[in-house]
Amino acid sequence: MSHLSPPAQAFVAARLGAVALPDYPGRMPETLDEAYLIQDAAIRSWPVPVAGWKVGRINGDDIARFGTDRLAGPIFKDQIYRAGTEEIGMPVFAGGFAAVEGECVIVAGVDAPAGKFDYTTAEAIALIGAIHAGVEIASSPFSAINDHGPLVTISDFGNNNGLLIGEELPDWRPLDFTLIPFETVVDGQVVGRADASIIPGGPIESFRFMLENAARRDMPLTRGMAISTGAVTGVHAARIGSQATVRAHGTADMHVRLVGANAKLLETSSR
Repeated sequence: MSHLSPPAQAFVAARLGAVALPDYPGRMPETLDEAYLIQDAAIRSWPVPVAGWKVGRINGDDIARFGTDRLAGPIFKDQIYRAGTEEIGMPVFAGGFAAVEGECVIVAGVDAPAGKFDYTTAEAIALIGAIHAGVEIASSPFSAINDHGPLVTISDFGNNNGLLIGEELPDWRPLDFTLIPFETVVDGQVVGRADASIIPGGPIESFRFMLENAARRDMPLTRGMAISTGAVTGVHAARIGSQATVRAHGTADMHVRLVGANAKLLETSSR
């Protein structure tokens, strides 16, 4: 990994080794391009292929500063789980940052057209295969990742470390996300209730954004990729051992327990 920039090299090594980073490893990125260059280099060095993406929010004055209200990070094949009746152990980094987020997950129904870099909302909708309830696990070896703005978040895989995909949302085709309330419970306490329309532009805008973001980075979306479209009830910090339940209208509850990440949990496996 000697060819990587210091941040990319350090984040890849820390995630593979499941060790915390007390400080940001190197100079923090100063532009969107620089942040995504770090992320792209780290993706190329990761031993497992990308199978989905998380879309997160950019807020406040940073929207005008960076010209976008969203950011992206990869979800690798071995980090995608399917919900069932059992509680699922989801790995997070000891000494780092960890959070649970209830989200709508859009699954691409077809490969995105080659060489297409701009999408209308209607064009994005035409590429949707299904929309599911889901749980994103946000985690980074760098505990202060959320304290330094979106560029730092982007540079470490968008602060993602896993996705649990639940049942397909019933009657999602009208795309009326006001009809899809979510509730998130962490360690027995309700920490958030909202519907999916709370995301600016809704989950569809997140999917449209991701189509363009991935295409411009020469990693266009392919059939079956899962796009986690943004926290509906908020970002809820948690710890190793925490139990969380995410409920979405019309689907079975999704139950997770946060467990400590280790190198074995980062190996490729089928789920």
